[in-house]
Amino acid sequence: MPSSQRDIHVYPTSQALLEAAAQHLLEHARQAIAARNSFTLALAGGSTPKGLYARLADPPFHGQLDWTKVRLFWGDERHVPPDHADSNYRMAHEALLSRVPISMAQVHRVPSELPDAQTVADQYEAVLRKQFDVSEPDIPRFDFVLLGMGQDGHTASLFPGTQAVQETSRLVAAPWVEKFQTSRITFTPVLLNHARQVTFLIHGRAKAETLHAVLEGPFQPDTLPAQIIGPRAGTLTWFVDQEAAGALIFLPR
Repeated sequence: MPSSQRDIHVYPTSQALLEAAAQHLLEHARQAIAARNSFTLALAGGSTPKGLYARLADPPFHGQLDWTKVRLFWGDERHVPPDHADSNYRMAHEALLSRVPISMAQVHRVPSELPDAQTVADQYEAVLRKQFDVSEPDIPRFDFVLLGMGQDGHTASLFPGTQAVQETSRLVAAPWVEKFQTSRITFTPVLLNHARQVTFLIHGRAKAETLHAVLEGPFQPDTLPAQIIGPRAGTLTWFVDQEAAGALIFLPR
């Protein structure tokens, strides 16, 4: 497993998890703004991140972050237009963006309406390099990347058996995901593992065995892509509810 400082936090309920995760994100945002006058955040799709976005848009968190200094991106996206029901951008817009004082000039969505997925990936990689003012071979460094994990061990849109899991040069890939018969657009480990902070949100008993395999099983990222995540000069944090942590063996009780 990639080496990085790793913290695992277990909470009794999903609501307690979301409350703690919102505070965690807010603290990192304040630190980034104080240090660099900007907070670069890569959002995730999924129901648990959606709950976090709704929490951030509610008091007291809504008024505790300087939204004029926040720059938003997406760690992965479905290959659908931004108004599609499956769009990660649409979900984040409804849960968060439409409810906080952020300019759309600070919001950098994936151009997923383009018909060719590889073109989408190429264009989004160009957007990232422009926004971070970074040319090859240097890598943009996000302040905070939010991730979830599927029951199959995928994270972002790095799915088991896809070449993107082992990508070593590109920042954004467009893997074909056989189980869904569609392409996805995703940050690669090259970009994800260059972040200052990567935070997983894991909720529910259905994720328990997978989480055990990812954290305590043998390193096999082609089967469990979440294992490939480990920021090399940053911190990896897991926010887990009690049900999701139920199969962990080595977690201090």
